[in-house]
Amino acid sequence: MRPDGRAPDELRPIAIELHALPFAEGSAIITMGQTRVLCSATVEERIPQFRKGSGRGWVTAEYSMLPRSTQTRTERDGRRGRVDGRVQEIQRLIGRSLRAAVDFDALGERSVIIDCDVLVADGGTRTASITGGYIALALAVGRMREAGVLHGEVLRWPVAAVSAGIVAGEPRLDLAYLEDAAAETDMNCVGAADGRFIELQGSAELEPFSRPEMDRLLDLAAGGLQRLFEVQREALARAV
Repeated sequence: MRPDGRAPDELRPIAIELHALPFAEGSAIITMGQTRVLCSATVEERIPQFRKGSGRGWVTAEYSMLPRSTQTRTERDGRRGRVDGRVQEIQRLIGRSLRAAVDFDALGERSVIIDCDVLVADGGTRTASITGGYIALALAVGRMREAGVLHGEVLRWPVAAVSAGIVAGEPRLDLAYLEDAAAETDMNCVGAADGRFIELQGSAELEPFSRPEMDRLLDLAAGGLQRLFEVQREALARAV
């Protein structure tokens, strides 16, 4: 029995609130169970040095956790004079995942910065950030299209992410914190809406996992991703 009574292949309850920030080109708060992440997109008419003159744009991401998003206070990132390694890893994952959705030629020489700020952390903050970050990105692209600054289709396909893991010998989808802390195997899966995977991060916390166990986790993740794509479509339909 899972702590919240869910079936092994069941996602936590999901909600997406659009336009959470009035000044951002795109923003949303994604809620998955108790986890809540504020995602915003900022468009800048400049690109990194290595992109200049290419006619191609760029997408990057930053990630942070509010001090009391966790059960005990987390020190703000940078207070010790350095960026936390975990934060760097997560924001690079978010950036890579969302860049997979973008046609940079159609975006033109401009950047979109996705900020993901964790309001409440109860497991799956990086996967929620990717799923909600895509919503913020899509809203920003929609605003640029309305302004007439885009030529062509910028977004190639929706992107979402979900966790899966083995807890007490049982493969489970979308781990909350209590399950994540006790997981024997933990996997984060990023996918495109056409069924292909963009990035997989799997690790054995105790015993190595077998190929059949990995396949079962991927099957769980694929089903969860399709549900997340439905939620994304429903949310973006409300923005029209």
